[in-house]
Amino acid sequence: MIARIYPGKASGTAAAPPSKSMAHRLLIAAALSEGESTVQNLALSEDILATADCLRILGRRLSIENGTGVLETGEAIQEAHVRESGSTLRFLIPLALTLGHPVTFTGAKRLFERPLSVYEEIAKEKGFRFERQEDRLTVCGTLQPGTYRIRGDISSQFVSGLLFALPGLAGDSRIELIPPVESRPYIDMTMQALSLFGVRTCWQDDFSIVVPGRQHPKGRAVTVEGDYSNAAFLDVLNLFGGTVQVTGLNRDSLQGDRIYEEYFKRLQEEDPVIDIRDCPDLGPVLFAAAAVMGGARFTGTERLRIKESDRLACMQEELARFGIQTEIGDNTFTVCPGTLKAPKERLCGHNDHRIVMALASLLTLTGGEIEGWEAVRKSWPDYFTVLTKLGIEVERNAVDQ
Repeated sequence: MIARIYPGKASGTAAAPPSKSMAHRLLIAAALSEGESTVQNLALSEDILATADCLRILGRRLSIENGTGVLETGEAIQEAHVRESGSTLRFLIPLALTLGHPVTFTGAKRLFERPLSVYEEIAKEKGFRFERQEDRLTVCGTLQPGTYRIRGDISSQFVSGLLFALPGLAGDSRIELIPPVESRPYIDMTMQALSLFGVRTCWQDDFSIVVPGRQHPKGRAVTVEGDYSNAAFLDVLNLFGGTVQVTGLNRDSLQGDRIYEEYFKRLQEEDPVIDIRDCPDLGPVLFAAAAVMGGARFTGTERLRIKESDRLACMQEELARFGIQTEIGDNTFTVCPGTLKAPKERLCGHNDHRIVMALASLLTLTGGEIEGWEAVRKSWPDYFTVLTKLGIEVERNAVDQ
């Protein structure tokens, strides 16, 4: 589907959407808890709906009304559809390995092309079933307490998955991370979510996490805080001449993507070099901002290749349509200085919500069209509605002229 965006200056007040990252974590922690739990301030994005559906493998049923989810006991299933949510899949694989029977995850082909090496290695070492096909994964085994040593420079979601599963086992465990450790803020968010339900975990040192076993979390009511990752797509409009006030953010949040505020300031300096290894989801919006602010060099970019799209190649392709040249290097992405021009052809969203929102922010300056705008449903279904309320004219499902 096509969205046509007209040039304009955004103005007004907008609330940051609920944090998708924390919502995943709170829902899973609640599902592991005894009794009823409620999770307030949920947004019904595709990724959150995927997690909600997949909690049924744990025998938990989630009902959502007016942004509040209630978790109750339900009938367990053995096949779950993760849609395109990498977080859902990586968080739930270890929990599936505590159930003692086969569990099959189905979803988009692109999702199953993304790395699952940590769990594959554990399954091979322990003799677990781990059958991977182009659109599904079947696992079966009995996860045991112990020491799990994994690389710290790949997705933190593998660490989070183990943190969800290990506390319920019959003995103590330990996660040892081989340095360097990337995206530690996301690990801390998982530990925080678990702690809200009474689960104890702790860093023993910079590379070791102690996880006591035999823990029985208790149900409670929790609220999802505002999302810094998506707030960046509102705040970037201020760099482009807008006057947007973003509300609903927790200034004491553990979200690593809150650093976007500092990085936006650094983009206004001369020849900025910015490391995004701990906040890869900010890549597209930072690249877009750099295209307007005179260029920048980004390091720690390699993991952007294995997101919903190859975000390095896709942003390079789309920024070129604005007349902005970029260079992809060894774990680097450079946005060269240039003058933003109105694209002469329709942009492509590459089925990636963050690519769509990054391009949409640039089109508020130049005008133009994006094909595949509906990808925003993955994390922020109301994004274009919010953009319109801020005074940007948007025609969704625009027809060819």
